[in-house]
Amino acid sequence: MFYKMIENKCTQWYESERCTVKNLIEYIEKTGQMRDAQIEAIKVYLFLKIACECKPLTQLFRQGFFNSIDLNEIELSKSTREYLFQNPAAAALFEYVCLTNDKGEQVSEKLEKQIKKDPAGIDYNEFFRNAFYGVSYTDYLFSLPMGAGKTYLMAAFIYLDLYFAYNEPTNPSFAHNFIIFAPSGLKSSVVPSLKTIQNFNPSWILPEPAATDIKRMISFEVLDQSKTAKKSNKTKNPNVQKIANHQPLSELFGLVAVTNAEKVILDRIQEKQGQINMFEESEDDKDRQANELRNLIGKLPSLSIFIDEVHHAVSDEIKLRAVVTRWAQNHTVNSVIGFSGTPYLDKVEKIKVVDSLSIGTAEITNIVYYYPLIDGVGNFLKRPVVKIADIADSSIIIEKGVREFLDTYKDTVYADGLTAKLGIYCGTIEKLEETVYPQVSRIVAEYGLGTDVILKFHKGNKQYKMSADSQMQFDILDKSISKVRIVLLVQIGKEGWDCRSLTGIILSQEGDCPTKMVLQTSCRCLRQVIKNGQETALIYLNESNAEKLNMQLERQHHISLKEFSSADNIKTTLKRYNRTAYLKLPKVEFYQLKISYDTLTVEKANPEVSIEKSVDSAQIAGNIIKTTDLSMNVNNISIQVDDAEYGTEYATFNSWIYGIMRSGFGTPSMAELNAYTEQLKVIYEKITYEKGGSRYFSSKYNKKLVEANIRKAFCDKTDFNTTEELIPEEANLLNIANFTSEIYADNLDDYYPKQNVVENIMADDKGKLKVDKKTQQLIDLAIETGNDRIVLELQQRVSSHPNKNRSFHYLPYRTDSGFEQTFLREVLSFDIIEELGLEVYYNGDRAMTEFKIKCYKKTSGKWNYIGIYTPDFLIIKRKDGVIHKVIVVETKGLIYAKDPVFKDKKNFMETEFSKQNNAAYGYERFDYLYLEDTMPEKDRLTQTHQKICEFFKEKA
Repeated sequence: MFYKMIENKCTQWYESERCTVKNLIEYIEKTGQMRDAQIEAIKVYLFLKIACECKPLTQLFRQGFFNSIDLNEIELSKSTREYLFQNPAAAALFEYVCLTNDKGEQVSEKLEKQIKKDPAGIDYNEFFRNAFYGVSYTDYLFSLPMGAGKTYLMAAFIYLDLYFAYNEPTNPSFAHNFIIFAPSGLKSSVVPSLKTIQNFNPSWILPEPAATDIKRMISFEVLDQSKTAKKSNKTKNPNVQKIANHQPLSELFGLVAVTNAEKVILDRIQEKQGQINMFEESEDDKDRQANELRNLIGKLPSLSIFIDEVHHAVSDEIKLRAVVTRWAQNHTVNSVIGFSGTPYLDKVEKIKVVDSLSIGTAEITNIVYYYPLIDGVGNFLKRPVVKIADIADSSIIIEKGVREFLDTYKDTVYADGLTAKLGIYCGTIEKLEETVYPQVSRIVAEYGLGTDVILKFHKGNKQYKMSADSQMQFDILDKSISKVRIVLLVQIGKEGWDCRSLTGIILSQEGDCPTKMVLQTSCRCLRQVIKNGQETALIYLNESNAEKLNMQLERQHHISLKEFSSADNIKTTLKRYNRTAYLKLPKVEFYQLKISYDTLTVEKANPEVSIEKSVDSAQIAGNIIKTTDLSMNVNNISIQVDDAEYGTEYATFNSWIYGIMRSGFGTPSMAELNAYTEQLKVIYEKITYEKGGSRYFSSKYNKKLVEANIRKAFCDKTDFNTTEELIPEEANLLNIANFTSEIYADNLDDYYPKQNVVENIMADDKGKLKVDKKTQQLIDLAIETGNDRIVLELQQRVSSHPNKNRSFHYLPYRTDSGFEQTFLREVLSFDIIEELGLEVYYNGDRAMTEFKIKCYKKTSGKWNYIGIYTPDFLIIKRKDGVIHKVIVVETKGLIYAKDPVFKDKKNFMETEFSKQNNAAYGYERFDYLYLEDTMPEKDRLTQTHQKICEFFKEKA
């Protein structure tokens, strides 16, 4: 459950002013193409990439990066508290063992007591090293249930990495190239589905033109050829040739290769008693080909390794980690990113803490994001209708299941033309052919359907061959042209089968699917066809499979079969209304501070001289080797300098020059570089050496620094002068481009006011809010009987908001906290609001407003841009139809108020923004009110009322 600490810290970062990707996330939400599970995973991914700098989990936990527990609020001895404050790794483990799961079970109460008793008696660094499998590279696992869209999430990660890497090419947090591994044994079902990454539309997550620009940079390669390439006198492995075509590899950017893990990692590797043999010196041709591909992949720069269905790799974990560790030694691996819907171990794994105490976990520990299966039901998964047959006869169960499916879904055609389909799993090919197929044929005939609606899909045996067109029919099941309604399967489609129109599953006996995979198999039919559609699916089980399903749900998801079948997370559709025209709400006019940077040339570029000096600061000293004999006598110490050559990166002059230009994004150009070919060849000879007739980059020079110095040689040395300028702007309080008439709400409490009040306000605007005769009679009766509660309830149903004409420029508002709703209710209830003719508008939804302020901080006499600020509320007063005076209001939770970036923005608002605008307009036009949720209610109300009176009341 380490992921709980990560997600908690991610939430704090995202809500803080330090987060630099809020606008990007808002864009993704606005496009409406990614599911909530995917968006939340993207938040965590960007948090780990940006805030955590893509560091390994071991390092991050040791540094206490995810610590958020308040040690002052816990009953601890003084010495223990001081120890935990001084040792972030100890505090991290303490916070972890205090976590509870969905059932309220604590991770380890015994270890909590042990840390409280003797915190210094634990090796925390060793614990976290063991907890995350002892790897030194970055290894994150994202756990999302089937149907959440893991494949498109992979694509989103790839495009986001390339987007940031393109803007910051030297930032090691972002990958430049990617390889996607399907697990062993699933190549027939998973690799084809991964090819759909090519169909991902990057504009769903990146604005144009960036989306199209990044897509142009991507090259897709599917490494699925198993035979030796013909007419090849050098490369015997065709997959090697596919990668080699992208030379020079050292400057490669945007390669996305998809393959099967077995083909690259596990094939031709033996593991015995934890020892790995990769047959690197083998004369066997298959060994040589396997090593050739592994070695070439290991040279891909800034490589991110994606592993789909990572739980399958557990059995080959030693092989997998051995190869990745070997690649990581080349310093080419950016990260390993795993994906799984079932990240659970076959048995509880013990992580040793001290000799007498261990922590047990049944989950893969490097999960960084977890989305519960039950949260997907009714959200992006169909709602399951589970039927359990209390009979043992498989044929009777199939009979009942098929008939119930046809009774319910025979005429179901989804909006995109897909027909509902039923999958029946059969234990053997013989049973399918001899028993199930004749039975189903008879039933469908009774419903007026022909046998062409039945697809038999299996790999065939000596007696029953696979039909010639069955693979094609299987591949087009999710096409509107498919006539198939019932699919009969043997040992196929347990996972990795993405068929949205599959609407029913029958498991009629033991052996229809592996015991461990009843959950995955049963859920094959839950993929949603139409986004946000209210769809159901039929799961028909015998008692044995129902027991296994219940057991696996409880063990893996901490829910029962009853909870699973009754879950419903359908998002509520809310109508949204634009009232700006009704309120005749004008734009807010204000001055925005603009800082101009004037470039001053301090020294003109002189490439001829500077190129010669490019190696001066880039030489790497040899390793100092200090030795002594066994006597350890200081007089017998010998000091040597290891001046050997260790460079292994292949070098050619032309590719080196091209790399200099490419890394500088065209600066200097090839023409500029070619003008100094002779000088550059001298540098090239210095930083390379010859071995075996080929040249390699020398380990005695920092190649990247040399290249950077050469690029600098073509650039003038500059400095900057900054000038201040106030730019007049006007902003709508409603960004109509982001306004939609319908929204889908996860949590109705986030929206204010309630939908019935919203509808009443809109009816009142149109003069249609009237009490019908029946309701009035009920109100009169309740008054006569003294039932005040009923009176109030009925009146609220038919009443509008008393201050509807002083707020709610659109309805409903989506607020970030209950504190914001509390403030709005309180401030609208002040008599002074009506008395002075004031209006109060919510501005805190960044996607829905144009009123945003650019903030700066002055350092060493120069302005530095610190980001956009979106205030929560505006209290306004009009004069002659335009906005005359404004109080900008910020309502902040204490946890975010401490954020240093927000403090700088708050300081800018309190000083520079109001001062500069008021001076420009010649009167007190803007003021600023800051409130924290920790303030006593009385103080908050008094301060708000006082600020309103002081600012808006005309001076005598």
